[in-house]
Amino acid sequence: MVSDLDRRRFVKAASAAGLIGLAGCSGGPSDDGSDGNDSDGDDGSDGGDDAPAAVGIVYSDGGLGDNSFNDAAQQGILQAEEEFGIAYNEAEPDGSGEFGQFQQRYASSTDPEYDLVSCIGFNQGDALSETAPQYPDQAFMIVDTVVEESNVASYLFREEEGSFLMGVLAARLTETEFSAGAGETDPDSARVGFVGGVDSPVIRRFQAGFEAGVEYVSDSVDVTTSYVGSYADPSGGQEAALSMYQSDVDIIYHASGATGVGVFQAAQEEERFAFGVDQDQSVSEESFADVILASMVKRVDTAVYESISNVVDDDHQGGSTVALGLESNGVECVYGDQIGDEVPDEITTAVADARDEIIDGNIDVPETTDDD
Repeated sequence: MVSDLDRRRFVKAASAAGLIGLAGCSGGPSDDGSDGNDSDGDDGSDGGDDAPAAVGIVYSDGGLGDNSFNDAAQQGILQAEEEFGIAYNEAEPDGSGEFGQFQQRYASSTDPEYDLVSCIGFNQGDALSETAPQYPDQAFMIVDTVVEESNVASYLFREEEGSFLMGVLAARLTETEFSAGAGETDPDSARVGFVGGVDSPVIRRFQAGFEAGVEYVSDSVDVTTSYVGSYADPSGGQEAALSMYQSDVDIIYHASGATGVGVFQAAQEEERFAFGVDQDQSVSEESFADVILASMVKRVDTAVYESISNVVDDDHQGGSTVALGLESNGVECVYGDQIGDEVPDEITTAVADARDEIIDGNIDVPETTDDD
């Protein structure tokens, strides 16, 4: 059963997440010498035996420091530590082959016993489908895919809805003579771009929504698409973006984790614009704030926080799927901290109107591209 996250609890999570600074972690299975980064240092919190819950979190490809997807997930666990005094441990696998190893290490740990194992990213789905049945008494959560086991709470995002708004914004801007910060558009080109990380159903939802938003505005605006094949390849992102900008693309929307840093670098080099993803990247990637007009924020932090809150309340939502879209503010278009307020009012109004139309059910946003 798919449900929407309670709006009140979401707003509480979203408003607090940005206020929490970087912390360490406490508790964790003993290091067995395997590859990957598994931290278990004392962060000075109220964790340990007095903690209301112990949580193990396994991050996705690229690890922490991406100022995007994984860092957003960490904000959720930091908020839970701040509010509930939980103990937690973080793992950054070196590759997808290690996902199952870390999931099982947390699930089998007895010192501490983990009340929840958080699995960040769709690419952990196959591993968790094998791990979860082996540990039926262990509570798990996963982001971006569904694992149909009674002890797994699955959280999905309607990335296509937020991306539709980015498409509306990009299409309107590329047809307008506009300059702000270090970038400008060429209204004669009417071209925008999309850079993806790994070609997957999740990233295809970003692409599908973006292309649909562009088409909603005008069928004369071209969309150029490129997949780099990695969430941790800034040079590849830069190369893909430079090719687009040098072919008269005005604005590039990326859904590629740390690879997107290369997109921002190319935008500055070519004096064009870019859209961020997952977090407000005009803040998390402040050195590129003069070219980041907006970001499609995806509240991964909320999913992590909510799942921990449920465990603390002894109400783990195993076997359920929670969907987060525009209506619950699970995804949203956030204008850039430095130059976003320079976007003309008629364009921001068009984006806001499209948001209302999606929520009201008057716009049906596709989840797949024409190539799927």
